Amino acid sequence: MDQFLDTFFNWEYIWQVFPDLLKTGLLNTLVLALTSGLIGIVFGMVLAVMGLSTKVWLRWPARVYTDVFRGLPAILTILVIGQGLGTLARDVVGTNPYPLGILALSLIAAAYIGEIFRSGIQSVEKGQLEASRALGMSYSKAMLLVVIPQGVRRVLPALVNQFIALIKDSSLVYFLGLLSEQRELFRIGQDLAANTGNLSPLVAAGFVYLVITVPLTHLVNYIDKKLRTGRKVRAAEPDESEPVELGAGGRVSTW
Repeated sequence: MDQFLDTFFNWEYIWQVFPDLLKTGLLNTLVLALTSGLIGIVFGMVLAVMGLSTKVWLRWPARVYTDVFRGLPAILTILVIGQGLGTLARDVVGTNPYPLGILALSLIAAAYIGEIFRSGIQSVEKGQLEASRALGMSYSKAMLLVVIPQGVRRVLPALVNQFIALIKDSSLVYFLGLLSEQRELFRIGQDLAANTGNLSPLVAAGFVYLVITVPLTHLVNYIDKKLRTGRKVRAAEPDESEPVELGAGGRVSTW
């Protein structure tokens, strides 16, 4: 038991790695996750709309893209984009693997987010679109202003869950060989673990991941509960300053 505690919970190494985790690792992890998440949301919405299109030349490319990037292991996609594409994009990004890591995470996120959006849009009742069309809206305007906002609102918990997964997947970018100031949480913990032969720095990195993901998990549950129960609205009470009169049967009415 003492050996187990010394290997995974050596407080000397945990306190030693914490400054780098908070100053460098946390910032880079959030930058990787937020940037790729935003790009993934934009591209995912495009994929969702393409996947719902009646035109085969739009629907099938979106379907193939989604199947490929959801079916491949994330680490393989990151290596193909980061190392394979890195040789082709060297004139643009140089030898810096950071932008390619963000691109790889974005492509992976887009495949999952696109399916989330597509399921949300399809869950909106057809009557919403028909009513919008009856009011004179074009198909694209009805989708943009009526159907898509409702669909996105219904899948907010799933989107937050996907962002949590993206935070954890950002640890795989370390395979691209980031610079010292670009290291994310896992890479910082791994470097010190390799130097000391002790796994406590990785446990410290895992704790920081928990600090990020656990509140987000509770946020998902809160959003889901709110969406399921709705917002309670109190019935408006008559203003005492308004004159009232007795209606038929002695009912009170305001005028």
